[in-house]
Amino acid sequence: MSLLKQLFLAICLFLVVAFTGSFIAGVESSREQLISQLRSHAQDAATALGLSMTPHVDDPAMIELMVSSIFDSGYFASIRVMRIPDEQVIVERSSDSTAETVPSWFAQLVNLQAQGGDALIMRGWEQAARVEVISHPQFALAKLWDSAIGSLLWLLLCGLISAILGGWLLRTQLRPLDTMVQQAQAISRREFMTLPKVPRTPELKRVVMAMNQMVEKLKTLFAEEAARSEKLREEAYQDSITGLANRRLFDIRLANQLVVSEQHAEGYLILLRVNDLAGLNQRLGGQRTDALIGAIGELLKRLLNQTNRADWLASRSRGGEFSLLAPGIGREEADLLADELHGGLESLRQTGASDCTPVAHMGIAAFRPGEEASQVIGRADQALAQAQNDPSRDWVRLDDYNAQPTQGLHDWRAWIDDALNRGKLQLYFQPVTQCADRGQLLHQKVLARLLDPQGEAIAAGKFLPWIERLGWTTRFDLAMLEHSLAHLAQHAVPLALSLSAATLREPASRKRLLEMLRQHSQQASLLTLEVDERHLPPAAELESLSQAVRQAGFSLGLQHFGGRFSLIGNLTHLGLAYLKIDGTYIRAIDQESDKRMFIEAVFRATNSIDLPLIAEMVETEGELAVLKELGLYGAMGRLLGAPTPWQG
Repeated sequence: MSLLKQLFLAICLFLVVAFTGSFIAGVESSREQLISQLRSHAQDAATALGLSMTPHVDDPAMIELMVSSIFDSGYFASIRVMRIPDEQVIVERSSDSTAETVPSWFAQLVNLQAQGGDALIMRGWEQAARVEVISHPQFALAKLWDSAIGSLLWLLLCGLISAILGGWLLRTQLRPLDTMVQQAQAISRREFMTLPKVPRTPELKRVVMAMNQMVEKLKTLFAEEAARSEKLREEAYQDSITGLANRRLFDIRLANQLVVSEQHAEGYLILLRVNDLAGLNQRLGGQRTDALIGAIGELLKRLLNQTNRADWLASRSRGGEFSLLAPGIGREEADLLADELHGGLESLRQTGASDCTPVAHMGIAAFRPGEEASQVIGRADQALAQAQNDPSRDWVRLDDYNAQPTQGLHDWRAWIDDALNRGKLQLYFQPVTQCADRGQLLHQKVLARLLDPQGEAIAAGKFLPWIERLGWTTRFDLAMLEHSLAHLAQHAVPLALSLSAATLREPASRKRLLEMLRQHSQQASLLTLEVDERHLPPAAELESLSQAVRQAGFSLGLQHFGGRFSLIGNLTHLGLAYLKIDGTYIRAIDQESDKRMFIEAVFRATNSIDLPLIAEMVETEGELAVLKELGLYGAMGRLLGAPTPWQG
């Protein structure tokens, strides 16, 4: 029973005891007073009769007339006149009537007895007779009943008002306890909220201030760990001049992109090299040369922001060499991208950032998962060398394999539309297990296959770029959600499903998503929705989405985490179920100490708010052993299980 109910019941019990005692005392006092009045009334009547009858002591008729006249008033139970010598009754009148308005149980409970009085009738100095008068209690009983009812109603009214006011006062005074409960529950969900309104009650005020101090301390510790981890990431993977990724992160991302995976698509690598960097240093000076390199970095950043492709990576390798990794594009898009970069470089030359013509050359090379990184980089270097050796060309593109898709946009549109309309969507599942116990399943990651017109299952890495170009990502997400919920209705196994940026960004799609979740609340405990760190909406929208998803009963997780570590400070408001570290930082972690230091820093930051960490793309036993040693909660990858159709 809650403290509020206990205190309220205690107040009610106190009121009942107090009012009951007051009521009983009031009734008893009235009873004693009425008894005294009845006795006085009887004695006064007897005295008056005795005096009136003295002149007529020997006239029985007159005595009877006088007794009858006073008895008929109705206030007496009996009047009797007796001779003194022989106790012979001269006149006697009596009545046994009762008060009709008074319940019998009340009369028995009060037990208001009739009271009497007597007086002597004299004949000279001789006592001739005695008159005895007994007052009838019916009128006193009726008055006592009316008084008791009035007193009871008044006490009940006072008790009701007191209970209402007491309950309101208790609820008002104890309201900070509810907010403290919400604060504690928020901490358990890894949300750190402070209470801005401090109660006036000294005891509660001390507790609230202590809770706020604890929350602020936790937030400070978490922010310090996050800042330390972000600094490590910048030192390890960020170029100090341009703010782009450095060569190390580029090598890691390229190697990761070339791993055969469900979500890795073909694409193009663009290498950009500033012409005659040493000569620029001599002619322009180091400061202007650094400004040129910084301007090229800003050009690449603007290009990434315009394309809104979070899986692309712009980096500066060394000196005047830059690279752009662009998965998910075809030949035409690569050419358009090169033209746009060339236009930006020309604008730098025209504004005087460089006096060379042209500013830089570019080499473009196609890549696909399964190739070696050295092959792709070698192909790009070859294309760059051809561009530098041909004064008429600013960039050269090389396609060195025969696996380029021969279908155009119209063909992709036709069969993807047909597959979505006819439900040609096949779910694949990849297990996510505990690091400490590979046999302990945490959940199954849901992946997708679309069946082409020949009935062949096409991996997501091939058709997802086309779905994005067609603007059907929300449609695809809702279809995946519908199939996943239908699967959960048959198989009670925890699942995790990714959501795209478009679904999170558009209010209409978010509304449809939440409506579908609310309609399937019975599967809420079995489904976790995952958002990509690279496609997060603004902080306010993300917090609103997280709250709406949790109100529907489902959980929210963050995948591919690591590229934007600065946002880790906002995770305390989201109540995430877990955090999945991008495979870029997991690959070969047993051989590269800087990756291990980075993951260890991330683990310290998230462990301070009890947020589970799960590693993506674990491929070797050595990687898994390091993750166990670091204390990560879970892992997924081909080492632990490849994506397969449902096995039952």
